[in-house]
Amino acid sequence: KECELMNDQYMFVQEAVSTCWATGDPHYRTFDGKTFDFMGTCTYTLTKTCNSDPTLPIFNVEARNQHRGNPKVSYLASITVQVYSITITVVRSENGIVRVDNHRSHLPISLVHGRLQLQQKGVSVLIKTDFGMQVLYNWDDRVVVKLPGMFSGKVCGLCGN
Repeated sequence: KECELMNDQYMFVQEAVSTCWATGDPHYRTFDGKTFDFMGTCTYTLTKTCNSDPTLPIFNVEARNQHRGNPKVSYLASITVQVYSITITVVRSENGIVRVDNHRSHLPISLVHGRLQLQQKGVSVLIKTDFGMQVLYNWDDRVVVKLPGMFSGKVCGLCGN
């Protein structure tokens, strides 16, 4: 929420949030609602800062896909979030555990004086930043990325620009 002056009063208004996700073998939906399927088995950028605006935080969210028995389809094997010079990797089936700069750690975790929060939310890990990015991964086959409106048109990757 943001505090804005409206009709001579300060009020909290909900900031616009865009959502992208990848699920299954894998199906994607971009920030602008387009859907596509992509069966690659490498590491791919879901979204990252691609604008030279120095006021925007720099981040990168990647997904690594691999085969699971059937060579015709691929599934999420891990996600990696790089933000505030920290690398967080969450590996499929390592429930309750994340790797922070290659060190296995149990949730919850608070980093960078609370600007980066990692916690378990149901059957998923939730990675939240103070600038409004949220990455939710279920340690299996679904990742959801949410970004505040200030990033509209300023990111690139499979989630769109």
